[in-house]
Amino acid sequence: MAQKVERFCSPGKGNGLRAVSSLKAGELLFSAEPFACTVSKRVIKSTCENCLSRKDELRRCSQCKIAHYCNASCQKRSWPEHREECRRLQRLHPTIPTDSVRLVAKILSKLVNRSHGPAEKLYSLEELESHLSDVTEEKRSQLEDLGVALRLYLKEEADRLSELPPGLDPISVIAKVSPVPPVVSK
Repeated sequence: MAQKVERFCSPGKGNGLRAVSSLKAGELLFSAEPFACTVSKRVIKSTCENCLSRKDELRRCSQCKIAHYCNASCQKRSWPEHREECRRLQRLHPTIPTDSVRLVAKILSKLVNRSHGPAEKLYSLEELESHLSDVTEEKRSQLEDLGVALRLYLKEEADRLSELPPGLDPISVIAKVSPVPPVVSK
């Protein structure tokens, strides 16, 4: 299939995608699974870890007791990705790390294991802007605290962080995926 979109940079606004040819209403331009995602702690009991459907009745993972699934099929499809997180969550039970820590752990696992998907044809994680140089000392301290929590969550796996691609470290990845308020000049 021919590429229907291209990347562009809008100074002061960031990166974007635009169509490169005429389109029909409702035409699909690009489709890809997310590189990584995690269900927020606020809705973890009512959201399927695999398909992200919201339901009142979900099956709980019998090992970590945290992840929930629509049915055995959703659980089975999710297992390859959930396996590592399941082990980490079992070790910390009943504590559940923050959403950011769980998400960054999934991203780091994919980066270390070199597991990439079609979405990276458009943008790779390394290309995302972190704004780390723009954050206040207080926000930087909060990001470093998340880094400590991440290392505790990863425990023995933390040694593998040295295998990350050049230019990426846990704090820079956290800064790329966590909301960082923009600095406003006066």
